[in-house]
Amino acid sequence: MTTQLMVTMLALAVTEVLGQQAPTPPAEASRVDAVFAKLNSTTSPGCAVAVLRDGRIAYTRGYGMANLDHDVVITPATVFHVASVSKEFTAAAIVLLAQDGKLGLDDDVRKYVPELPDFGSRITIRQLIHHTSGLRDQWDLLGLAGWRYSLDLITDEDVLQVMSRQKALNFQPGERHLYCNTGYTLLAIIVKRVSGQSLREFTAARLFGPLGMTHTHFRDDHAEIVKGQAYGYVPAGATFRLSVTNFDTAGATSLHTTVEDMALWDRNFYDARVGGRALVDQLTTPGVLNSGEPLPYAFGLARGTYRGLATVGHGGSDAGYRADFLRFPSEKLSVVCLCNLSTSNPAALTRQVADIYLADRLGPPEPPPLPSAIAIDAQELAGRAGLFWNRDTETFRKFFVKEGTLRVGFTEAGTTLTAIAPGRFASMATEYAFAADSSGRRRVTVSPRSGTDKPVIFEALDAFTPSASDAAEYAGVYRSDEVEPVYRVGVEAGKLVLRRLKLEPAVLEPMLRDVFRTDLGSIRFLRDAGGRVTGFKVTTGRAWGLAFAKQPAPAAPPKK
Repeated sequence: MTTQLMVTMLALAVTEVLGQQAPTPPAEASRVDAVFAKLNSTTSPGCAVAVLRDGRIAYTRGYGMANLDHDVVITPATVFHVASVSKEFTAAAIVLLAQDGKLGLDDDVRKYVPELPDFGSRITIRQLIHHTSGLRDQWDLLGLAGWRYSLDLITDEDVLQVMSRQKALNFQPGERHLYCNTGYTLLAIIVKRVSGQSLREFTAARLFGPLGMTHTHFRDDHAEIVKGQAYGYVPAGATFRLSVTNFDTAGATSLHTTVEDMALWDRNFYDARVGGRALVDQLTTPGVLNSGEPLPYAFGLARGTYRGLATVGHGGSDAGYRADFLRFPSEKLSVVCLCNLSTSNPAALTRQVADIYLADRLGPPEPPPLPSAIAIDAQELAGRAGLFWNRDTETFRKFFVKEGTLRVGFTEAGTTLTAIAPGRFASMATEYAFAADSSGRRRVTVSPRSGTDKPVIFEALDAFTPSASDAAEYAGVYRSDEVEPVYRVGVEAGKLVLRRLKLEPAVLEPMLRDVFRTDLGSIRFLRDAGGRVTGFKVTTGRAWGLAFAKQPAPAAPPKK
């Protein structure tokens, strides 16, 4: 018997087993349908869902439209782009190569990707997997370099080129955990260079083929035709507009699959037909920081809890696509939800479906209901208002009073907070505790009301309004060796404005002296010993301290 025939027979056997559904009672099915009722329309994008119980499909259905141009409905066989749900498959490919003895998880990444600069600290494959490498995120860097996400074509070569010009890391490898798409693009490149096959070819041969996932592949050609795919959409008033991905890079993203195929992948976590128990155990093993602190992130999978039960899964978000794959290993129940609408929230939807199937085993709802509001006088409310920042990440929180309530945010409306105790306010997701440090300076501790994120402390800032002479100092032309476009800062209608090629101008909102907040991140202007502005550093959520140098003013033309 040939190897190919054996693979084909195995795939057929797996498909046959999963085709035997464990029927969902009509009452449960109707409750699942009710969760998706708002998306079940012939004039709207929507979602496909699959409930997987004991390794079999218990319920699956599509809601809404896959293609609004041609009135194509979503079914369980509809193919979706699943964004970062891709990462667990990229990680699985790396683990299979490690099992083959072709690489080591603790190998230096530059052994396989010498284009990556030597930052003076060794970065390992394992650190790419766990998002502890310290590398700046590719999407943030490409955005700063002028690429328009999902509009301009982005390739692996584009990612390599921008990474090859980087001069610094966000932090020392292994010191922190910061989600980084760059790592998974590099993992895909490593798969290609080690195996001689593209990530698409390798996963087709080693994962998707043996598991019978016949409608699953990594798309590495944006122009190819994908039969049965859903198109992504964003709301546009009373209608919708197309919002699809436009890149030929895979690893961090670009997996195309169906909820039915994801059922086959889910079963492999129980029967380990591909990779054996060693693969399954490795994929679910969390990372560890240099300090020994364990992480909630494993191999392209996040470990957590929901209402007291352990979970393993991952979400995804690209252009108009949203996805979530949620497993409850102890209960052998999983929920897959794939959507083609940017405003959908599949992570919330999978948990609502889990509420139905695990009602007798789940703990109290998360997050817990807000405590009853307490009365608070106008003077205390006014005392909580102000601008606060976190020094490490140069991120900000703005609190203000409107219509008798404390609010947080940089929009006019902001998010309304409920006073739940003296000095403590909360939204549904976050709690804010106001206090003063030993010197009497105000600070606020921001804590999630559920989840694993750590509390973050923000310090109060004194208001800063740049004078006309200050603004004139900041104005000028700036360049970075790490990204190519010219950044021009000028004064327009009394405000500092940053202009770049192809992108909308960004207003610089003053936070404190030399530090401004913009739509692209925070900007900190730099000065020499004489106090002259010499450049600035840009910090985004996932790319910290990107340096720009101020260019000399052009010489005045000679007098005639």
